[in-house]
Amino acid sequence: MAWKNLKQRSLAESMLIEHDALKELDDVHKLITWSRIEALLSGIHMKTKGEKAWPPLIMFKALLLQSWYGLSDPALEKQLARDLLFRRFVGLDISESVPDHSTFWRFRQKLEKGSLMETLLSEVNQQLSEQGLYIKSGEVSIVDASVIEANQCRPNKRKDGSSTQDPDAAWNVKAGSDGKRKSTYGYKAHINVDEDGFIKRTDYSKGSLHDSNCFTSLLSGKESAVYADSAYLSGAHEDWLSSRNIKSGVIKRAYRGRPLTAEDKRFNRLQAGVRCTVERVFGVLKLHYGMAKARYLGLSRNRTRFELMCVAHNIKRGVSIRQASYA
Repeated sequence: MAWKNLKQRSLAESMLIEHDALKELDDVHKLITWSRIEALLSGIHMKTKGEKAWPPLIMFKALLLQSWYGLSDPALEKQLARDLLFRRFVGLDISESVPDHSTFWRFRQKLEKGSLMETLLSEVNQQLSEQGLYIKSGEVSIVDASVIEANQCRPNKRKDGSSTQDPDAAWNVKAGSDGKRKSTYGYKAHINVDEDGFIKRTDYSKGSLHDSNCFTSLLSGKESAVYADSAYLSGAHEDWLSSRNIKSGVIKRAYRGRPLTAEDKRFNRLQAGVRCTVERVFGVLKLHYGMAKARYLGLSRNRTRFELMCVAHNIKRGVSIRQASYA
């Protein structure tokens, strides 16, 4: 399957009047060497027959826009059709048609089936590291998880008696800040971030999986220190960190008949100042990227959406750090 040729600039495009509003994403575009991303995506459309496909890089950039602006697939199609800023970022001439919403859906499925998102996140992080924005040497890891409500979470029944709930999701029960137990039917996003708020690794599970089950899989084993809340505290995890000479910043918790000592409380206060970084990242993902609510049915589709959010977040985070260094 060949790709559409979109390199030639039309007369209409050349007559556009430049305006600062059209350049709002130029810093984002300049941050990444897109040819390297394109190389990773090159195997997506390799069929020799069929209608010409949209170039994978255009599709990937469109999905980044979807994450940054919290759009559904139909809304993304409309926005690309009428927004010059969006067209400029993805590289679509104003004389060109745009992919329809089902095309975005199918492309996302190809990313999912090809297990490409982990590779794409690693590539973006590598490029940020080469520019001195993402520091790998002597890195620390801050691990946490957050519950995501399923798209269909209410326990209603269809006419045939089957449940309307997302079959891949599950109940999560936890104590809230007010002390009351809160139940959520959905999924759980697990992330590992560094001190600057860059997402290093991710995992995605049904809501019933305990946070600690994803602890070591989120780590590289080469960190200088690891920080996490008390849900991750266990003798096995402490031994795992100790055997690799990794400093443990896992919050200590009290047990029945064994309250926290003054030293434990002081330790927890010191670690909390570092651990709050991961809470801010989750806050950004929920407030600006729509992470709090799953958009699709099924774990794998929602996992891919979450992983796209993480790539989009790191790119924007890189731009913010670069701009701060120039200020």
